[in-house]
Amino acid sequence: MSFKEQYWKYSLIIIIIALGIVLFIEFIPFLGGILGAFTIYILLRKQMLFLVVKKGFKKNRVALLLLAEAVLCFLIPLFFVVWLLVNKLQHLNLDTASLLRTAEHIADLIRIKTGYNLFDKKNIDMVLGLLPNIGQVLVGSLSGFAVNMVTLLFVLFFMLIGGKEMENYVYDLLPFNDREKRNVLNEINVIVRSNAIGIPLLGIIQGLIALIAYLIFGVPSALLFCVLTCVATIIPVVGTALVWVPLVIYLFLTGEWGNAIGLLAYSLIIITNIDNLIRFVLQKKIADTHPLITIFGVIIGLSLFGFMGIIFGPLLISVFILCVDIFKKEYIEEGVTADNEILPDEVVPGDGQVKDEE
Repeated sequence: MSFKEQYWKYSLIIIIIALGIVLFIEFIPFLGGILGAFTIYILLRKQMLFLVVKKGFKKNRVALLLLAEAVLCFLIPLFFVVWLLVNKLQHLNLDTASLLRTAEHIADLIRIKTGYNLFDKKNIDMVLGLLPNIGQVLVGSLSGFAVNMVTLLFVLFFMLIGGKEMENYVYDLLPFNDREKRNVLNEINVIVRSNAIGIPLLGIIQGLIALIAYLIFGVPSALLFCVLTCVATIIPVVGTALVWVPLVIYLFLTGEWGNAIGLLAYSLIIITNIDNLIRFVLQKKIADTHPLITIFGVIIGLSLFGFMGIIFGPLLISVFILCVDIFKKEYIEEGVTADNEILPDEVVPGDGQVKDEE
């Protein structure tokens, strides 16, 4: 290759990388919708191929049909959960007088022991100053959620129409041989499907188990906290404890000692252990994914991709490990094998001398 050809080659690579970085930064606000569309596409892919290839239906009509299925099966339940949370929070019935009395008692104890006044004017002003920021964050989150839902539907429609061409294009770009390309694409398919199906299923099971405890031990707005428990299951390590620990504290503060101790025991013995058991069984059953990949994948994914990180975090780690394994097989093990094949022909065991070539 001439110098001019090398110049154009590397210039093109630099241009592609630079434009790719710029586009990625600009697409960050829509990343949740794009990743969501990719996830639902993988779940609906087989149906699309069956209806178009085997049954001979037109792509546009099938894409619209599957888009309606996605709305019914994925988006409407999601909107229902959001509506339930907003509705319950508006009508949440908490014993505020009892909570305030308990809080004042605790503040008095802290002031007597340490001399620090929790209800100092500076502290109250600081809390009041945070309220507008919290409102802005909530409004921004709701608007971002709406934009990502529209993006999801828009991108999903065109993915369904041009899915086969998109897959072939990605297949040609992968820098592996055909066998390794199939392994990478299969890993992506399995991880996405397992997390997209397994995590909601885990959340529903955990929520129902927790709902039983909330009803038995007199937790107010039990259905609301059931939904919050379902959502909390996506968070690794702490998970459902983010919901039941504050509830136990609330019951203690309101003087319901028996219910508080009962909920604490139920949560520690049943909810926590069932959470770990179901999580690992589902992951092993559906994708045979190591638990550490799931835990650290979700931690990394939530910070990188937001909510969709619960799926694409473990996928990121799995693909990284797969690429390392491919590199090991193709270059390291192959090089060691080649050296082992050459050495016995060149070295005579015992005398340390190199044989003369004939």
